[in-house]
This record gives sequence, structure tokens and C-alpha cells, in this order.
Amino acid sequence: MCAAKVAAVATGTGRQVILDSAVANMNERGYHGTSMRDIARGADITVASIYHHFASKQEILQDIMVRALHDAIAMTRGALLRSGGAPADQLQALMRAWVMFHTTRQLDAMVGATEIRSLDDAGRRLVVALRDEQEHLFRDVVERGVEEGDFATEFPRDAVRGIINMGQSVCTWWHAAGPLKPEELAERYADLALAMVKPTV
Repeated sequence: MCAAKVAAVATGTGRQVILDSAVANMNERGYHGTSMRDIARGADITVASIYHHFASKQEILQDIMVRALHDAIAMTRGALLRSGGAPADQLQALMRAWVMFHTTRQLDAMVGATEIRSLDDAGRRLVVALRDEQEHLFRDVVERGVEEGDFATEFPRDAVRGIINMGQSVCTWWHAAGPLKPEELAERYADLALAMVKPTV
């Protein structure tokens, strides 16, 4: 192990080196196909070094998913606060941030989208609670838009689930070398999200 890696593992960046390796390996092999040895090899450290930071592979998975969700919530809440008061503006701002997260943090998002089945009961409860918090940001805006007559959808909760899933799915197919930059895709999906709630103005 090189001196730089030794120093990284000994400091706060050590956790991130491990998480980066775990995310890459889980995207390639899946959670159950990834071993602690794979993670150690990708981080260029020993397996024993991992246990200075994480008690188990399950704890690593939970850390990846919880950090990603906290970051997604922070991005979308920040966008909401900067968007102004109209429900249409708020919904589009939320969707732009949601798509930006799923493109710029694509590998983290992929683990979050595919590996909830691999969490233990405690981890699943935590992740589901954070997902619910994220959903409520969208739901509050859409339901207020319906109440105020800005949106005409008869199915606000179904619309919210559709909007969230539409944005989340981006991480499964978007490629950096493709024709759309994250900002362009985010703008397109903001328009699609608004169309789903049937704006009246």
C-alpha cells in the first residue's frame, strides 16, 4: 500500500476512499457479489484497514445509501428554497435538482436504486424514512398546487410517485458521453414533471 493511501486511511479521507471503492464494486458486481477483499483491493488498502472505519459490509452499504439520500434531500430542499413561491416553479426546481443528483452522482444513485433489497431491517427502516422525507418535498408542492388550482391532476400522489421514479431512473441509462448534458436533461425533465400534474396556467 502506497504512503498516500496509508495517510488517507489514517485520516478522515480514509472512509471516503473505502466508500468510493465500495460504490464502484457494487455497481459492477452488486452488493452480494462484492467482497470486503474487492473493496480493499479497489481502495488499495488491506481488509483489516477497512475495519478501522466500518464494522461490516452492511454498514458500508448503509453509509453509502444514507449519505446519498442526505445529499439528495439537501440539493432538492435548497433548490426549493431558491425557487420562489409558485407551485409550478417549485416543482420544476425540485425536478431539476433531482435529475442533477442522479446524473452527477450516478454511481451512488445506482446503488441506492438497486440495493435497498440488500439492507438489513434497521438499515431499510432508515433508508425508507429518508426516502419518505424526499417524497414529502415533492408531495407538499404538488398537493398545494392542486389546492390552489395551479395543477389539475386528479391523482396528485400517483403523479408524485411517477415524477420521482422518472427522475430516479435517469441513473440507469444516462451516459456522460451521450448527447444530453445533465443540465439539459434536468431542464427537459422539469418540463415533463410539470406536464404530469396538468398545469392550469
